[in-house]
Amino acid sequence: MNAIPRSALILGLAGLLPFLWGALTVLRPDVAQWGNENIGPRFIGPYVQLFYGAIILSFMSGVLWGFATKATGRTATAGYVLSVIPALWAFFMTGGGPTTAGVNLIVGFLALLLLDWHFWKLELAPPWWMHLRILLTAIVVVSFLPLVL
Repeated sequence: MNAIPRSALILGLAGLLPFLWGALTVLRPDVAQWGNENIGPRFIGPYVQLFYGAIILSFMSGVLWGFATKATGRTATAGYVLSVIPALWAFFMTGGGPTTAGVNLIVGFLALLLLDWHFWKLELAPPWWMHLRILLTAIVVVSFLPLVL
């Protein structure tokens, strides 16, 4: 029962495209120039990665909130409190320039993985959850490396 549902896997992988596109445009100036000319500067390099990274951390706060609704009592309260951390992290920690923001987003996504594990361990997340989250988090973190190194 640990197999990732096909739709969740496809949508999760599709959600990586802005991260991968951003990394490609950081690594390849010719691709960045094409992107700048054809889709605009907001959708290349660090701009797309940082903005989208903050959006995804906020989205994941909502996912964790949904998991918390399956709990009761103090576990639910703790779950609600923990669920807002990724969104707050994104809000407060994505300033200070692209390198600092990129490092902070890497930290945010790795911390999110710990929260995912916590909710999964409490059996509030589906059995396959960690298989998907480890895969997606690894790719997101690697996609930020060209920005921060």
